[in-house]
Amino acid sequence: MVGKLLGIATKPTKRAGMELHESRIITFNGGLEGDHRGRGGLNRERQVTLLSVESWAEACKELGAALDWTARRANILIEGIAFNPTILNKWINFGDNVVLEVTGETKPCKRMDEVHFGLQNALRNWRGGVCCRVIQGGFVRVGTNVEILTFE
Repeated sequence: MVGKLLGIATKPTKRAGMELHESRIITFNGGLEGDHRGRGGLNRERQVTLLSVESWAEACKELGAALDWTARRANILIEGIAFNPTILNKWINFGDNVVLEVTGETKPCKRMDEVHFGLQNALRNWRGGVCCRVIQGGFVRVGTNVEILTFE
């Protein structure tokens, strides 16, 4: 399954506004360059967060609202790859070099209802995206192909 990287965003500090980028560096220890969550602590389970454009559209449709994807506060927006429990522990490849491992669902918090009432509930069942740790760092750019790696 091949998808596409549609957007890259960072927040330099907690609760800061999201900053959009055309390209960014992702490192093993630092996560997404310029994002405050990149280090992710000792276990590094939430270095980079991914959001599916299809899932975001479903949530917005359910709410009857047109919300920008950065309202979700995810780092990377992708199309063509669905998030559900079967993606847990899978590796996702970005272009020729970056590999992220899905460590879990990004659970929507109460802050989502500050953006739009009902958004927290609309992001249930993996619609809110996934958390990842960096397996291999490198350079990512909007338009890059994204695919789930299979080891057979």
